[in-house]
Amino acid sequence: MIPRFLPLLAVLLLTGCGAGPKSFYVLTADGPAPSGGGSGIGIGPVNLAEYIDRPNLVIAQSANQLAVIEDHRWAGDLSASIARVTAANLGRRLHTGNVRTYPWRNDTEISHQITLDIRQLHGGGDGYAVIEAGWRAYSLPDRKLTASRTFVDREALGADGYPALVAAQSRLLSRLAADIAAGLR
Repeated sequence: MIPRFLPLLAVLLLTGCGAGPKSFYVLTADGPAPSGGGSGIGIGPVNLAEYIDRPNLVIAQSANQLAVIEDHRWAGDLSASIARVTAANLGRRLHTGNVRTYPWRNDTEISHQITLDIRQLHGGGDGYAVIEAGWRAYSLPDRKLTASRTFVDREALGADGYPALVAAQSRLLSRLAADIAAGLR
């Protein structure tokens, strides 16, 4: 009786081992933050909507349906990556190399803290990446709210595929940093 199940067991093992390779992606800044001093800016914490707080890329299939892409993943923690990219982009726009990501040791070298609430960051079947992010700026050390906005934008994918999606999301984060910089001036 056991020999009859051996072919079935072999098929199940081969099917499980046949999963495709995983691809890993990183968000990129416009370039490095300037080196040296300048006004101290702290980025974070970054809060993510539950549907994107995962290692996988997410695609909207319709207004109310999402697909979690199992074989296409973020190379690290998405909230940390958003903080890193936003810090570099904001440093470039504000001409400061004194940019930190949350958590930092103390507030003494930071004049402003920017918190981010990423409500949407995904691709869609329409060929666009979308972002909705609430951001708040606090002066330090008094922690007084100095600016608060919601940033909503979309970016056409330059090509088909997940690398184009991540590149479009990176461009959206660049525009988010431009919006924050304008709000701080």
